[in-house]
Amino acid sequence: MRSSHHEGRSAGDGGPYDVLVVGGGIIGLVTAWRSAQRGLRTAVVDPDPGGGAARVAAGMLAAVTELHYGEELLLGLNLASAARYPAFVAELEEASGRDTGFRTCGTLAVALDADDRAHLRELHALQRRSGLESQWLTGRECRRLEPMLAPGVRGGLRVDGDHQIDPRRLAAALLTACERAGVVFHRARAERLTVVRDRAAGIVLARGAELAAGQTVLAAGSLSGRLPGLPDGVAPPVRPVKGQVLRLTVPARYAPFLSRTVRALVRGGHLYLVPRENGELVVGATSEEMGWDTTVTAGGVYELLRDAHELVPGITELPLVETRAGLRPGSPDNAPLLGPTALPGLHLATGHHRNGVLLTPVTGDVMAAALADGELPEVARPFTPYRFSPAADSVRQEQPA
Repeated sequence: MRSSHHEGRSAGDGGPYDVLVVGGGIIGLVTAWRSAQRGLRTAVVDPDPGGGAARVAAGMLAAVTELHYGEELLLGLNLASAARYPAFVAELEEASGRDTGFRTCGTLAVALDADDRAHLRELHALQRRSGLESQWLTGRECRRLEPMLAPGVRGGLRVDGDHQIDPRRLAAALLTACERAGVVFHRARAERLTVVRDRAAGIVLARGAELAAGQTVLAAGSLSGRLPGLPDGVAPPVRPVKGQVLRLTVPARYAPFLSRTVRALVRGGHLYLVPRENGELVVGATSEEMGWDTTVTAGGVYELLRDAHELVPGITELPLVETRAGLRPGSPDNAPLLGPTALPGLHLATGHHRNGVLLTPVTGDVMAAALADGELPEVARPFTPYRFSPAADSVRQEQPA
């Protein structure tokens, strides 16, 4: 249900707000947009809304090919979000008047040697046990689908249900939708959390201005645990996981270079090539535990190009137009932290790791429900922040069913 259009408010408006979202990446923006649609007076604090890790992300909506051992619980949330994507994109594009680059092109996951082929076979078995649709192809069948693949490809999985979106366009569309829904933007850094009588009460901005709010949402990605003022035991256990990504351009004479997203295991390392309709080809991504370092390194670029060349030899002919590094917010179990914390008035929407873009629709829905109705929907309950608190077991027993 969409509420009527809110009157826009000036950024000098100090609140009090029903909901104050710290962090203007895609997770913060979708939370703000859905909250405003529910009639909540909503604001976002971020020096550069629409930025964040999504500007670096490739935008694969790959619930099936992203399945990892030990993450079967997360699969349910990923699939729920993937199922929401077509309707979510249609609504967002109508609300914002912007295209998001959503493509239902499918994904091909391939193996280059016998070890990688064995690993992919195991992944296929896991997918089948999990009730997911994927089709095993021979190397020849893979090359028939994608003629640019190297002759050495040993086999692959065709997953027609794994799609893609352009995260930069997604962020821009969410920003516009938020503005049109009446969300106020404070383009400044959050200096610290305000806590009054053991309750989160808002945010102090870098310039000293105070914003009051009934409910505060921490959606600052890998920085979420570093906000001063968070009481002990409440700061989310998120860490930065660095990812370096390359962007190339496919000149008209080479088009179509690839018709769908191609993923691969190359000597045990994960690689993906995501072709956009605008001729861009995204190649990624490294996964490095380097703290808050976002340096693009020669080694990172070399590894990506070396592995991509082994997979698709023609890639070295393409112009390299951009190299970037971003920080994924990793949690101890690689799953997000969603909903209320042990500090009344404070909610989390962080820790999405490599699934932030995929989980955007379901995160917006569950956070808006928690904020407007006071109840976390069933699909998100395994991902409550309480699972990492010291008294997790006793708290879980006390939580309302």
